[in-house]
Amino acid sequence: MSLIANTPEPPYYAVIFTSHRTEGDNGYSEVAEKMVELASRQPGFLGMESAREDVGITVSYWADIESIKKWKENVEHKNARSLGHKKWYSSFKTRISRVESDYGI
Repeated sequence: MSLIANTPEPPYYAVIFTSHRTEGDNGYSEVAEKMVELASRQPGFLGMESAREDVGITVSYWADIESIKKWKENVEHKNARSLGHKKWYSSFKTRISRVESDYGI
């Protein structure tokens, strides 16, 4: 995966997941890696970017809202979210935005 996602011409959607982790890995890395691989195979998935310091931010890009809804309903993703609520995150927020414009070099 490249550092900056190669997204198509807008419009498309961004799911922004911001989090604070709990102490220790507790199986997080393995499941996170599997979720990236699984998401990348989902119809409508366009790419992903992630960074972690004190606050973790992961942005996944999707072709449309329906693709996002289907990803949210994926059984393995549901299980991973449940584990996240219980043991990996002390706090988190998910935001969904429509990307109207993008630019860069």
